[in-house]
Amino acid sequence: MYTIYVGDKPIILTTEVKKETDFKSFLLKSVNIGKVIKTLSNTDLKAVHLIHDNPDKLLKHFLKLLPNVIAGGGKVYNARNEVLFIYRNSKWDLPKGKVEQRESIKETAIREVEEETGVKGLKITKSLSTTYHIFKRNGKHKIKITYWFEMKTNFEGKLHPQEKEGITEVKWLDNKASQKALENSYANIKILV
Repeated sequence: MYTIYVGDKPIILTTEVKKETDFKSFLLKSVNIGKVIKTLSNTDLKAVHLIHDNPDKLLKHFLKLLPNVIAGGGKVYNARNEVLFIYRNSKWDLPKGKVEQRESIKETAIREVEEETGVKGLKITKSLSTTYHIFKRNGKHKIKITYWFEMKTNFEGKLHPQEKEGITEVKWLDNKASQKALENSYANIKILV
């Protein structure tokens, strides 16, 4: 099973057929993805289930429906066990960005965290969940696939929000402040933090 977000509403890829309550089900093989996005965005439905009989083909079939954008990002801890957050588009988020040519996904994640926050000395400690969400750019919907990594740093310097990317704040947040920030964040980020 996979979850792809449209805003904060999930599209759930599944092999199970369930009685519809606050969600609607469609067959993945014949779905009109534009209609699904519109339905989720313009109704009070809580979710959409896309059903396929083969669990190994769920994600593969779904990713063919829209252009894919590959990104890497980091959940970064400092020496005080605080998590690095960015504030962009009136929401708290974790630093991430698109892959550039001939760059590994780990290199992308480290570069993007450095560029968006000014934090240096990053070390990847482990891989985290991969997240999926649908966004609209220049009138076209795309699926962003973000590979996340837990990182550690002993960086003590000044934080620099990458303003040209719309980032207005960068902050280290302790557990209590992180939970507060998640009240104004994205569904994918809530899963990671």
